[in-house]
Amino acid sequence: SLRGSWQLRSGNGSVSLPAEVPGCVHTALLCRGLIQDPYYRFNDVMYRWISLDNWTYSRTFKTSFDVRKWQKVNLVFEGVDTVAEILLNNVTLGRTDNMFNRYSFDITSVIQEVNFVEVRFLSAVSYAAEQSRCHKAHSIPPACPPPVQQGECHVNFIRKEQCSFSWDWGPSFPTQGIWKDVRIEAYNHYHLIYFSLTPFFEKSAQQWYLEVESIFDVVSSKPIAGLVTVNIPKLQTQQTFSVKLQPGEGSIVLLVNINKSAAVEAWWPNGHGKQTGYNMTTTFTMEAGCQIEKFSKVYFRTVELVQEPIPGSPGLSFYFRINGRPIFIKGSNWIPADSFQDRVTYDTLRLLLKSAADANMNALRVWGGGIYEQDEFYDICDEIGIMIWQDFMFACALYPTNQNYLESVRAEVSHQVRRLKSHPSIILWSGNNENEAAIASNWFSIPPPDIGVYIKDYVTLYVKNIREIVLSEDKSRPFVASSPTNGLESVKEGWLSWDPYDTHYGDTHFYDYNSDCWNWTVYPRTRFASEYGFQSWPSFSTIEKVSSPEDWSYTSNFSLHRQHHEGGNIQMLQEIERHFKLPQSPDPVQKFKDMIYLTQVMQAQCIKTETEFYRFSQSEIINGEGHTMGALYWQLNDIWQAPSWASLEYGGKWKLLHYFAQNFFAPLLPVAYEDKGMLHIYGVSDFHEDHKLTLRVVVHAWSSLEPVCTLAKEGVTVKAQSALPIYKESISDLLKRCRNCTRKSCIVTFCLMGEDGLQSPTNYYFLSSLKDAVGLEKTQLSASVSQQDDTYIFVLQTTAIAPFVTLDVGSIRGRFSDNGFLMTEKKKVVVFYPWEPTSVEELESSLTLTSLLDIV
Repeated sequence: SLRGSWQLRSGNGSVSLPAEVPGCVHTALLCRGLIQDPYYRFNDVMYRWISLDNWTYSRTFKTSFDVRKWQKVNLVFEGVDTVAEILLNNVTLGRTDNMFNRYSFDITSVIQEVNFVEVRFLSAVSYAAEQSRCHKAHSIPPACPPPVQQGECHVNFIRKEQCSFSWDWGPSFPTQGIWKDVRIEAYNHYHLIYFSLTPFFEKSAQQWYLEVESIFDVVSSKPIAGLVTVNIPKLQTQQTFSVKLQPGEGSIVLLVNINKSAAVEAWWPNGHGKQTGYNMTTTFTMEAGCQIEKFSKVYFRTVELVQEPIPGSPGLSFYFRINGRPIFIKGSNWIPADSFQDRVTYDTLRLLLKSAADANMNALRVWGGGIYEQDEFYDICDEIGIMIWQDFMFACALYPTNQNYLESVRAEVSHQVRRLKSHPSIILWSGNNENEAAIASNWFSIPPPDIGVYIKDYVTLYVKNIREIVLSEDKSRPFVASSPTNGLESVKEGWLSWDPYDTHYGDTHFYDYNSDCWNWTVYPRTRFASEYGFQSWPSFSTIEKVSSPEDWSYTSNFSLHRQHHEGGNIQMLQEIERHFKLPQSPDPVQKFKDMIYLTQVMQAQCIKTETEFYRFSQSEIINGEGHTMGALYWQLNDIWQAPSWASLEYGGKWKLLHYFAQNFFAPLLPVAYEDKGMLHIYGVSDFHEDHKLTLRVVVHAWSSLEPVCTLAKEGVTVKAQSALPIYKESISDLLKRCRNCTRKSCIVTFCLMGEDGLQSPTNYYFLSSLKDAVGLEKTQLSASVSQQDDTYIFVLQTTAIAPFVTLDVGSIRGRFSDNGFLMTEKKKVVVFYPWEPTSVEELESSLTLTSLLDIV
C-alpha cells in the first residue's frame, strides 16, 4: 500500500507540506493549519486560488520484495481526482482524466529498489476551460453555473464530480488529490482483478442459481488450467469447476446451482423482511501461481421494473417488484456527504444511512451530479435494506461525445458496474439526471435547426455507449436512460420524449415554490415521484460553527452568500407567510433563530402534504392518473452548512422534516385530505397482510387540552400494501357534531389501532391556516430529563395545546424519538438517542423548547 504520508507542493513550489493519501489539497492545507475551515463564512470564494493552482503529490518508497521474481508489477490507483500525469523514477507512466476510473500502470520495467513516484495535477478548472475551447464542433451548454452559485465553468467537459464546481445547494471546491486507495501489485501467472456475484431465480424450476464472474489478468504465455470451488455452507451448496484461463485479460463465468433442499431466505428492503446474506468462499487452485481464496457475502433477490398498461388509464405503470412483490418506494435523494471525500468516513455514512432507515425509508437515489459512492456505502445499504436507484454521473447539462471522451466514459461505466453489481441494494441503473428533460424542454435555448445534433449526441452517449456496456456487464437489473423519463415511451420516441414529465409514464421531478404547498391538488398524480422538495435553513447550532455574530440575520451578506438557489430565501418567506405569522422579535439573533424554526416547520409540513398525497394515490386511478408507486423527496443530506432541500443537516442532525418523514413514511398511516368540503381519510399500509383496526378521530379546540369530541370507528379493514378510503364526512357536519367548533377554532387528529398493540402515528389535519387559528394560547412548556441505560428520557409538560413542539439540544450529537409534534395532552415522553457520550446536566443546559406561539 502507498497510503499514508506524501509530499505536496504548489505549482511554483512556494507552498510545500506533508499530505495524507487518500486525501486532497484542501484537507492537507487545513490539516497543517495553512488555511481555516474551508466552510467558514466566505472561504469558498477566498480559497479559489487552491483549485486554480497545479499541485504535485510525490513520495519515495522502498520495494519490499525482489522485483526480479515477479512477472508483472502494477501501480494501481483506485481513484485520481482528476487530471494528472503519473511518473515513476522520472518515467511518465500515463495520464489520468477521469475521477471515476481505476488506473493501473505496468511498472515491471521501471520499478527499482528505491522509487520516487509523482502525481502532477493540472487544475480541473483550467483543464475544463481548455477542453471547452478545443471543442470546435458545436457548443456544449451550459457554459457556466448561475452567478448566485459562485461556481466554475464548463464542468461538463471533465469527468469529475459535477457538483464540485458548485450547485444550487453546494459550494465550489474543485479538489485535486489522490482520493482513493493507491498500491503496488506484483504477481506471477495470473491475478484476479474483479469478482462479482449475481443471483437469478429460475421460475420454472423454482430454483436459485448464482452467476460468479471473475476477471483475470493472465501473464503467462500459455493457458493456465485449474479448479474453482464455490462453497456456501449455510445453503449446503458446494460446486467445483475445471477452468482454463487464456493469456491476457479475460473473464470466466460460473453458474452455481443452489441446493434445492436448502431454504433460501431472500434479501428484502427495509420494512418488508430481513436482509439475509450468506457467507461464501471461492477458492481458485491453479496449476501455476498461488491459490486465491475469496470470502464474500451473497444475497438473493430479484428486481423487475414493471411498465405495463393499466385498465382505465392511458400510458404505462412504473413500479418495482422485488422478489415478485410490488414495493412502494419510500425515501429520498443522496448527494455527496462532503466537498472533501477523504472526510467521509464509514461512521459518517453509517449515521446518515441509519437515519434514513430509522425514518422508515427503504430507498435512496444516488444522484447523478455527485460520485459513485464508496464500497462501504453500498455495504451498509445491503445490511440495512436500503434500495439504491443508481444514476451515472451526468447531470443537468449536455455532454461532448468525441472519441477520447467516450473511451473514458466507457472505461468508467464498465469499472463501476463491475465494482458495484454484486450489491442487492442497487435495483436500477439510470443514465443521467434531467438531461432528457433539458433537451425536451430546451433549457439551453438551442435554435430548432440545431437540436438534431444534440439529440444524436444524447443517444450516442447514454444509449449506444453507457446502456450498451451496462447491458453486457449486468443482465440482472433494469436500466433507464434518464430521470425523469417516460420509460418505455421515451424509448419508443427515440429515447427523447416530447414531455419527460408526463404523469402517465415513468417518473417525474416536480418543484413549485409559488403555489400553496398545503393544497394537495397542485401536485402531479404521477406514477413515480423521484424528486420533489422545499428548502429550509439548518439549525442555529449548525450555522454557528461557520459564521460570526454579524452573520446572524436572515438578510445578512452571509445568509445571501450561503443561498445558492436564486430567490430561495424569499421563496421560503412567502411559503411561510401563507400559513404562519412572520417573527417580529426586537432581538435580531432571536429573530434569526425564529426564522430558522419557521423554515423547518414550513418545509416539513409542505413535504408531509406532498408525500402523503403520493402515498394515498397508490391504489387509485382518477381521470386516468394515479397508481403512484414511489416517493423520493429531494434531498436527504447536506454537503455543507447552508439553506437547502435536505432533511439531514451537515453533520447528521435531523431537521424537523426528517422527524416528519419518520411518520409520513410509517408502514401504517391514516392520511386525510379535503375535497369539495368533504374530509376523506385513507388507510395507507405497507404490510403484507390485511389488518382489522379501529380508527379514532378526535377533534380538539385550540383553546383546551380536553378533546371536544371523539369518534371510534371499529372493524376498519386496512388492506395489505394499498391506500384505500376508510372514512369520510363533510366538514360542516363534523363541526356541527363537535359543538361550537369552527374551522379556525378546531383541529382534527386521527390514528389507527389494532388489538395486538399495532398502532399508527397520530396524524392531524388543519382546518385553517395557523396564522388564523382562534383560541391558540402561549403555553408554558417544561421538560425534565433523566437517564435510562444508553438513552435519555425527556418528560414534557404543557399548559395548552401546542403545535410544532421542538426540542433542540444544540450541538450535542444525537436524535429524539419524535420532534416538531402537535402536543394535545398535558404530558408527553420523548427519548433522546445520543451519538456520543453526554449527560443529564449537559442536555438540560443545552435544551431549548420551542412551539409555534413562542414565535412573536
